[in-house]
Amino acid sequence: MNGFVLAPTAPLGLEIGLGLLMLVVLSMGLFRPSTPNRLTGWVALIGLLVLTGVAFAVTPGGSLFAGSFQVDALAVFAKRLFLVSAAISVLATLGMSSDRFAKRGSEYHFAVLASLLGMLVLSSARELILLFVSFELMSIPLYFLTGFLKKDETAGEGALKFFLVGSVSSAILLYGISFIFGATGTTNIAAIAIAMASGSVFVKLGLVLTFAGIGFKIAAVPFHMWVPDTYEAASTPFVAWLSVAPKAAGFIVIFRLYLEGAGSTAMVWVPLVSAMAAVTIIAGNLMAIPQKNVKRMLAYSGVAHIGYLLMGFAAVSASGTGMILFYLVAYLFGNMGAFLCVQAVGSAEHSDDFDAYKGLAQRSPVLALSLLVFLLSLGGIPFVAGFWAKLFIFRAIIDQHMYGLALIGAMATIVALYYYLVLSARMYIEKPDNPQPVPIAAPLLVAILLCAVGVVVMGAYPEPWVRAVMDAANGLF
Repeated sequence: MNGFVLAPTAPLGLEIGLGLLMLVVLSMGLFRPSTPNRLTGWVALIGLLVLTGVAFAVTPGGSLFAGSFQVDALAVFAKRLFLVSAAISVLATLGMSSDRFAKRGSEYHFAVLASLLGMLVLSSARELILLFVSFELMSIPLYFLTGFLKKDETAGEGALKFFLVGSVSSAILLYGISFIFGATGTTNIAAIAIAMASGSVFVKLGLVLTFAGIGFKIAAVPFHMWVPDTYEAASTPFVAWLSVAPKAAGFIVIFRLYLEGAGSTAMVWVPLVSAMAAVTIIAGNLMAIPQKNVKRMLAYSGVAHIGYLLMGFAAVSASGTGMILFYLVAYLFGNMGAFLCVQAVGSAEHSDDFDAYKGLAQRSPVLALSLLVFLLSLGGIPFVAGFWAKLFIFRAIIDQHMYGLALIGAMATIVALYYYLVLSARMYIEKPDNPQPVPIAAPLLVAILLCAVGVVVMGAYPEPWVRAVMDAANGLF
């Protein structure tokens, strides 16, 4: 009897488990306000670790709602990525000073879990309305979390800018979906290829508008204007997650619509995506160079990395798609780790400026070495995760004879090394203004070391990771 009841909802197992965890965290805040808010964080973390273990035990297969919700290899891969990134962010949040979450810790963790739920549903969505609703479920809590530290001067401004830009992007996304529905007569993603093959102008217009809406979410140029202010305003452990997970979700949507949905007509988007990739890479790196605030520098660096991911999409191949997934995992460890190091230094120095990192290697060698590893990975230096990520992306587009785009990417990588090495020089060459060690809370240190291990292991043994991403990508082709 139990099997009969549970079988129809089996594909939704992770989502149901996360929903129950959300109720537990919310109940702790509503009915036991005297509960230490750090305890809600530990409950959220333990729940996420359990769900992550379940996710790695899940095998692809199963669907619900007449195929609108499917658990294929790509969905399983994405769910694992989202859960791991959320667990690292929550773990790092436990290292923040207790006064920052004196009365609202359960609200924070509930919002993180709600956004995560949207990501999990989105990764399995094969129908336009479900895709849009899950996208909004992911996005709306992010606006709240950006302004969570409302006593900070910049929090309100950053949250408002993020909300306004996000609202416009949602409107454009929905407008594009309306054109697709009008051209196909259905919200099923599978109908896009048929309409594209028939030469429908309206479905092409709808997909262009939809791509613009997604461009805001992933922060591709010229839709990136919200990124630096939002990153600077929000709490750093949240920014570490914001810089990775929602962008990964955006690329999952791109795969669903423009590869799986468009089918054999996907090549029509190559010129548009190639141009956007080149502009995003160049603009992101050039805007990162003059920054004196590390969070803003990493924000513009993140814009440039979106350009590299778009390069992989421009290849329109299983190899390009798989290497985007590999890049996202490497970016998860490298970028989240870098932001968590910024959290450690910022908490001690009350500043995110470059000068706060003077002599960090003398003050806290482990922290400085970890940040150096993350910067080298982001810069694509051998042999850490970011090196293989960029190399595989370049190989995918060279296989498609896109030599000009590969050249732009390679030259921009050299430019990026400049601002990464400027920060590294502050840590290892300049003398510290304050000789005292940087205090690091144990949860934050563990989160940083986990990210460092991920970067090093992926760099030393990329083959198992490559097999995993290719298994997820091949189903789209």
